[in-house]
Amino acid sequence: MPLLAQLQTIYQRKDQLWLLIWLGGTLLLWGWNRLFLNAPALARVETGFANTFIIALLVILLSAALGWLSGVGLYFLEKAGNSLPYLTLSFLLNIIRSIPQIVGILLGYILITVQIQSGALQRPGAVIPVIAMVISLFVFLEISDLVRERIAYYRKRDFYNAMQVCGIPEWQIVNREILWRNSLAHLFNKLISIFGVTIFLLCSIDFIISVGLSGNVSSVNLPATLGSLLAKIDSKQDILAIGHVLTHPGYLPRLFFEHLQGITVAFLIVFTLLCIYKIANGFARRHEL
Repeated sequence: MPLLAQLQTIYQRKDQLWLLIWLGGTLLLWGWNRLFLNAPALARVETGFANTFIIALLVILLSAALGWLSGVGLYFLEKAGNSLPYLTLSFLLNIIRSIPQIVGILLGYILITVQIQSGALQRPGAVIPVIAMVISLFVFLEISDLVRERIAYYRKRDFYNAMQVCGIPEWQIVNREILWRNSLAHLFNKLISIFGVTIFLLCSIDFIISVGLSGNVSSVNLPATLGSLLAKIDSKQDILAIGHVLTHPGYLPRLFFEHLQGITVAFLIVFTLLCIYKIANGFARRHEL
């Protein structure tokens, strides 16, 4: 009965259910590839998967830090009446906001490739944090806007003024009472969404970069991700084999043995984005956000 009750609880909590579905599906896919995918291709898929999620996790951390600093900073600068610093920071943030995310990240990739060609960035491990910083620069504003929205919402409540009357410092009210105790679920849900957005942007741009740049930059110096693996010729041939099945249905079983790399990469991208969407939606409903 305890096990049945736990399973029922997980089924009702859709975010936890979809997290388990993603973990189970990914492990099952990895086990299948261990059995039927050749070792070099399996190593490429594992490396691309790991790099993609390391970058996405770094983006979450950097976006949370930048969003908190800018959101809280703008609030206190505006409250203090420091018009020039406030207007300067607002102007810089509005410039970033005016640039489409994918365009801004592509511009960042141009700078990264220039640094690679000049020898400043030579190891793929050194490029990963830089890529995460570039992506964070164009997605952290969602956190900043949420921070400012939550502060403005609770700023109108009676407890805000009551705490100030009691002598509690305002920075403590904002950071501990508003953001930590009353807005943590909102911030965490936003970070889940940013995680999915990061994977989508990263895979899309890496696909474009891998197709459009010279081989000595894209295939050697830039770290392998799911997007760059999808652009490789063998992965493209694997994806095209799916179309061959439409006219030759008997070819279907061979997809899961002879075309695993491309199908695995494509499935991981689509399956992960679907699960992240379901997790974020389930988390928001469970916490009534």
